[in-house]
Amino acid sequence: MKTTFSLLGGIAATLLTIAMLLTAGWVRPPIHGEQTGFRGTGQQQLISAQNLRILQAANALPEPIDKASSSGERATEAYKNVQVLTDLSTEEFNRVMIAITQWVSPDQGCAYCHNTENLADDGLYTKIVARRMLQMNRHINAAYTSHVADTGVTCYTCHRGQPVPSNIWFENPGAPHAGGMSAHNYGFGHPSKSNGATGLPVDPFKPHLLGDETIRVEGKQALPALSGASIQQTEQSFSLMIHMSEALGVNCAYCHNTRNFGGWEESKPQRVVAWHGLAMLRELNANYLDPLKPVYPSNRLGPLGDSPKANCATCHQGAPKPLLGQSMAKDFPELGGKPAP
Repeated sequence: MKTTFSLLGGIAATLLTIAMLLTAGWVRPPIHGEQTGFRGTGQQQLISAQNLRILQAANALPEPIDKASSSGERATEAYKNVQVLTDLSTEEFNRVMIAITQWVSPDQGCAYCHNTENLADDGLYTKIVARRMLQMNRHINAAYTSHVADTGVTCYTCHRGQPVPSNIWFENPGAPHAGGMSAHNYGFGHPSKSNGATGLPVDPFKPHLLGDETIRVEGKQALPALSGASIQQTEQSFSLMIHMSEALGVNCAYCHNTRNFGGWEESKPQRVVAWHGLAMLRELNANYLDPLKPVYPSNRLGPLGDSPKANCATCHQGAPKPLLGQSMAKDFPELGGKPAP
């Protein structure tokens, strides 16, 4: 009898192990926990040892590039048609070009943006886009220290060795519908990557990261007219919050005290940083990315003809801080980062 029970127990354990390996939702121990709020509030972030190793590998920095002198011949003297990096020396300018090639187009090389027979030529759309991205990069490092702090950003923060960043977004038309009152359901009931595989709206980005819709999910009174948030606004906000959680690889408690989601007085400083990040994305999408639509060829536009835009995942890529908080910008004063001491 004892042998039978042991055999059955072994079979059950084997089947359970197989089920854990072949079905979603199981995480192999050990699990690392980090208390990020006051003790006893349950504001803890969890990650498995395996996922931590994967995250660290995905956020390894590229090979460093030797620093350049800011003195000597100016870039505008050595090259024609320099419109953005006009304050750099020729050495600094060349260093930035080498870095961009490494960060954005390591396989394509300089020819991805330049006519190699005439570097001053603006015939390639990629050069026009890159010029605007350099302006945006400098603007972020100068104007949004409330979000990027002294860590700053470089082209590598988003591109990670790819001409097109992995995480961009376009306006989402949702699934096709009949006409009349059923012509549009705003993406409800269609699980997707953007809404965390839920039935929430599939496009929380256009109203919140391009438009200026209020992000509010917790009405204080029963009626929308009194609480200030309709059911539709609430569901759009939830969809955006799910995106933020997955983009940073964290849970709600990273910013909120879940006993009072709406109360700023019980939230952590990260919520203020996130608020500035949302404001930053709205400006970048409205002033830098969306206006590039006429520059792109049709194959680079979205299904509704709009240009690629940024959301939280574009920079964070599953990490609470882009590149796990490692700063490349401090070594690139050419891009508006503070010089290394």
